[in-house]
Amino acid sequence: MLALLSLLQTPRDWPGAQLAERLGVSARTVRRDVDRLRELGYRIGAIKGPDGGYRLAAGSELPPLLFDDEQAVAIAVALQSAPASGVDLTDAAARALATVRQVMPSRLRHRIDGIRFTSAPGSAGTGARGAVEPAVLEAVSAAVRDRRTLRFDYAGTAGGSPGRPDDTAPRRTEPHAVVARDGRWYLLAWDQEREDWRIFRLDRVTPRIPTGPVFERRPLPMGDAATYLAASFRGSERPVGWPCVGTVELARVAPWVGDGEVLPIGEDACRLTIGSWSWMGVLAQAARFDAPFAVVGPDVLRDAAATLADRLTAGGR
Repeated sequence: MLALLSLLQTPRDWPGAQLAERLGVSARTVRRDVDRLRELGYRIGAIKGPDGGYRLAAGSELPPLLFDDEQAVAIAVALQSAPASGVDLTDAAARALATVRQVMPSRLRHRIDGIRFTSAPGSAGTGARGAVEPAVLEAVSAAVRDRRTLRFDYAGTAGGSPGRPDDTAPRRTEPHAVVARDGRWYLLAWDQEREDWRIFRLDRVTPRIPTGPVFERRPLPMGDAATYLAASFRGSERPVGWPCVGTVELARVAPWVGDGEVLPIGEDACRLTIGSWSWMGVLAQAARFDAPFAVVGPDVLRDAAATLADRLTAGGR
């Protein structure tokens, strides 16, 4: 029936036999589904003639869709997660969300409007790992949207730092953005007690209602929340890149590099620039190709290579 409605929304006349062929059903099923759509409030006109047919009346307004609250939240989350799927659906998903919102009752439109977040590349949205209660996501997103001070209890770590006894007190924050990344959800907020930016995992947040006064938005670090979150996970203070970046020369490995830059320097060799959490991590990235390599720089990477060689020699005795 939904597929039939989708076809009828195309501004043209549809012979009954053609609709049945397109949908892979009988003409009787088409007539039955047309009657059901009419009962739901869709103005579908019948076309007289040898073949007969149907057309959705011009100016028809779609009746309100019958979603419960949980379904409305699910639609908002699923459509906004589309950019992180790896498929170019960003524009289509945005238009779909706008279309669905338009035909929902005002109460559910308000709930959908409260669900706003940034879906970072590589995100898997919600899932078994780091699952967030829909009510928490909705409450935090609404606070971000309305620029309302948010107080919440926070379990485990505090803003990405190891938990301490004094971290048991409720956090008082200015929430700026919600980000979905790698199967987990995060809140980027200005912590009023610590007077600094903090990143909180939403599965550890228990909001305290009601929210507080309106706050003035601050410029986001590094320009946007997703970039800042990615840099924080890498331990970097720069918008792009790892804290430790080095260059080595080795056999041509371009097809297997992944996160790195390759400069060919001969028929069978290349110069590879890669980054990691540490200088030992850079060396581990180079060693994973199981090929001889020479360190180009910087000097600290050469020193790390010498240290690693000593460790490996001692470990092999």
